[in-house]
Amino acid sequence: MRASSRRTAAIAVAASALAATAPGCALTEMAGAALAYREAELDPGRIQRDIPYRDEDGEGAVADEHRLDLFLPDTDTDTDTDTDTAAAPFPVLLFVHGGGWTSGDRAYGALGVYPYQNVGRFYAARGIATAVLSYRLQPEVGWRDQVADVADATAWLARHVADYGGDPRRIALAGHSAGAWLAAWVGLADAPLAARGVDRASLCGLVLVSGAGYDLEDARTWELGASRAYFEDLFADDSPGAPDAWTRDASIARHLAPPLPPALVMNAAGEPARFERQSDVLAAAIDARGGRAQRRTLDGQNHQRIAVSLSREGDPASDAVLAFLADAHCTR
Repeated sequence: MRASSRRTAAIAVAASALAATAPGCALTEMAGAALAYREAELDPGRIQRDIPYRDEDGEGAVADEHRLDLFLPDTDTDTDTDTDTAAAPFPVLLFVHGGGWTSGDRAYGALGVYPYQNVGRFYAARGIATAVLSYRLQPEVGWRDQVADVADATAWLARHVADYGGDPRRIALAGHSAGAWLAAWVGLADAPLAARGVDRASLCGLVLVSGAGYDLEDARTWELGASRAYFEDLFADDSPGAPDAWTRDASIARHLAPPLPPALVMNAAGEPARFERQSDVLAAAIDARGGRAQRRTLDGQNHQRIAVSLSREGDPASDAVLAFLADAHCTR
């Protein structure tokens, strides 16, 4: 069997395994996503794993859910001839994984297909120090705890990434699906970072991919098939009081606090229409509050493939992210 045929066969096997084990994912979508996967190259010596971003008891005991992996650019590959520029600190990207608020972690993958780790390698290889975190999952914790975890990781980067050559004044937040919702809360609301003494002016941009639940008061989203029971189960317990208080309390579009970092709000054309609607609603809310939102709906993608496409060279998804980060001055 030729090498290309062996590779195709191996990817097909990986696709089947990934589809079978993927949390909350359609099997056909995951199979297609695995076939689209291309592993990005980065010197393993440039990866710092299992870094704690939160001290749980003050004595150094940190659960895996409160750790991140940090992928660092290779300084030897910088081709800039300007010495001062070449020595400049790296911009930083914090990536938040998806999983419907109830599953996943930074190392999730099967048979060699690791979409979140690949995001780290891909953007680090392009000069952006990239942190990929884990966070606590529901139902063991509530959504406010999950926001707190992402805010803690962001605050850790603001205070410590300079030790690794990163620039704490140029941090971008990114996420896919539930991870996009969490990144949006930390980047667009004031309280999560303010409570940690971090100025949101240190955020140079947000990359929000295929998020849901940005505005749970939007009637059109329910008409398009979003499950009210699903979101109520996720968010209602953290919103005591009126029965429907959770629809506003958990809606980041209702809690935007200017000044807002520029945002790239993307969804896949192959997703249910409610994803496009929620992306439209959030982008409009950002613009209405004086921010700058770039909206993209990408053809040839579905909810799972777009997560893999974020780290596939030459793909419209990764190209859009790189162009946005450059425009937002989140690159070197």
